[in-house]
Amino acid sequence: MNGTLIDLLERRSPSRAIAEDKLGRTDIEKLMHAAQLSASCYNNQSWRFLLLTEEAALEKGRKALSGGNSWAKKAPLLIFGFSDPDLDCRLPDGRDYYLFDLGMAVQLILLQATELDLIARPMAGYSPSTVKREFNIPDEYEVYVAIAVGHKGDIEELDERLRVLSRGDRQRNPLHKNFYYNAY
Repeated sequence: MNGTLIDLLERRSPSRAIAEDKLGRTDIEKLMHAAQLSASCYNNQSWRFLLLTEEAALEKGRKALSGGNSWAKKAPLLIFGFSDPDLDCRLPDGRDYYLFDLGMAVQLILLQATELDLIARPMAGYSPSTVKREFNIPDEYEVYVAIAVGHKGDIEELDERLRVLSRGDRQRNPLHKNFYYNAY
């Protein structure tokens, strides 16, 4: 990797324009490997990811996407992240770590995709129950995230609203709104 982590984070694209071109197996394996290297409570590795690459599986996964995420239906790779609280640390005071650990693994997928010059966009707009039903995911699991992954596509193929969002600068709060030194 050339540059710093900050360079990589700044390269991450807000685009929703994803090309339909299939991804190579090596790139997909790098995404999985990055997630697998994530930290987790007691190394429980409670994350689970369903990777859809074949057309029949993609069609089933696309059924779960909301209308607002129709742009993601072109993605050659859809990833659904899920977990179960029983797979990870549960502290006596009620804190569960499975979602934190899943989130860290997802972030590493996004960073690895950026390093590979891919678009990877997580989405909340999908039906977890459809994913569970279509892919026979056991009841004890909850599906928490969908990620569309692919090569950069043509922004001009997006509707006007999505073109604006995809071209815009990422807006971030000033540091003082999110970080506190020594006291709240």
